[in-house]
Amino acid sequence: MPELAREAITGAVLAGGEGRRMGGVDKGLVALQGRPLVSWALDALRPQVGSLLINANRSLNRYREFGLPVISDSGDGFQGPLAGMLAVLTAVDTEFVLTVPCDAPRVPADLARRLGTALLQEDAEIAVAHANGRRQSVHTLMRRNVRDRLAAAIADGERKIAWWQDAQRCVLVPCDDIAEAFANINTPQERDQLEQDNHEQKP
Repeated sequence: MPELAREAITGAVLAGGEGRRMGGVDKGLVALQGRPLVSWALDALRPQVGSLLINANRSLNRYREFGLPVISDSGDGFQGPLAGMLAVLTAVDTEFVLTVPCDAPRVPADLARRLGTALLQEDAEIAVAHANGRRQSVHTLMRRNVRDRLAAAIADGERKIAWWQDAQRCVLVPCDDIAEAFANINTPQERDQLEQDNHEQKP
């Protein structure tokens, strides 16, 4: 089975959203079991990639405390995950970028391998995890060469991540065997539920 070298991949945690359903707070800094959500994603990605960065549009000094580059979207306001992906693609020099959202703390330990293998096998430009009956659009591995097309799409007003992905050579990667890994936190209630679930799973 073909695999990508770790050194060819930059991992990026997208933490640039508004957090509206979380009451407008910066979701990446919301605590889960005493740790910011962004730290869970970073720790899961670190063994899988050659380098890491964070995409954020506020609390920049707080994010810099993680000792990684912090990249902001180029436009004003909160433009959604496509803008974050473009910011990351513009900042890196590796051939591949693996993105995950800051609000999904159970990032699979083999996400890069799963998506990378499918991308190479299908000669795709983008590989997207698919679980729970839908695509997990921000759990995505991309070739850097899609950057200019993404910039053009955003300039034309595109904000729907699935539509843009499907306009490229995109492969959906079945991940139903690890569907729980894509649970995300959008509300305080979901945070409390995931905290309880994690506590109950401890031996």
